[in-house]
Amino acid sequence: MANMADRNIQGGDGIDTFPFPVELSVGGVGMQVGPMGAGRTWHADAPLERVHRIDFHVVMLFGAGPVRHMVDFTEHEATAGDLLWIRPGQVHRFSRTGEYRGTALTMQPGFLPRSTVEATGLYRYDLPPLLRPDAAQLAGLRAALAQLRREYEDADTLPLSLHTAVLRHTLTAFLLRLAHLAARSAPALHRRTDSTFTLFRDAVERDFATNHSVSAYADALGYSRRTLVRAVRAATGETPKAFIDKRVVLEAKRLLAHTELPIGRVGAAVGFPDAANFSKFFHQHTDQTPAAFRAELR
Repeated sequence: MANMADRNIQGGDGIDTFPFPVELSVGGVGMQVGPMGAGRTWHADAPLERVHRIDFHVVMLFGAGPVRHMVDFTEHEATAGDLLWIRPGQVHRFSRTGEYRGTALTMQPGFLPRSTVEATGLYRYDLPPLLRPDAAQLAGLRAALAQLRREYEDADTLPLSLHTAVLRHTLTAFLLRLAHLAARSAPALHRRTDSTFTLFRDAVERDFATNHSVSAYADALGYSRRTLVRAVRAATGETPKAFIDKRVVLEAKRLLAHTELPIGRVGAAVGFPDAANFSKFFHQHTDQTPAAFRAELR
């Protein structure tokens, strides 16, 4: 993952977010695949050992280990044969001491069509980042990833439009295998998602900082509140309100832990203009005040 990009989206007082480096990909397509190794960086001035966000997907298939990697307040230990799937917007940090060896795949949101995004669960933030395939699953994933890398590196055989189309199909084949593994790794294996929950999930991801109302989401999506409750329970086992609140709490934790924003501004960033209301909400869901949570992590 050497020299991935030399630019970033500055978050001001927030968490730095690094964009997908289209200009460094073969042919300028919306994906990259290649070996992990020394000198990895998305940006020359921001070592990956520092907490940051990315606005693209990263899948790492490890060829050695162990390596410890933090994703959204959880330390994951990966070793040879494990995969780590980091989705856009997640806060993460590379290990200072771990030696990253294997293959890294990065892909830009929008590179794949909507139907593929849904089929492969690209935005299933409820699924675990660390995946441990069995021998047969690993063999299939390695073969699919190796084929994807061959197609990616062969930029001369086909015209760019056909090359890109082949990459999309080959990437889809790999991601379908990966999605199957991720779904089987989830605690709620028996649960299925439908379009109602998918639309709700996407709306929450887009609007959680300004909209905490279940009824408002139901109205905006054209569903009754009862239909929305049924769909969210079937997919997650939670109420829509709990789903919204969990997303708000996660973002608040990210900002409290990884920025110097005053607590009042953190609250405002997640939809609480009144600092006292934010503190009450945060304590209700974490049993800690925002100040205590921040102090514990520093």
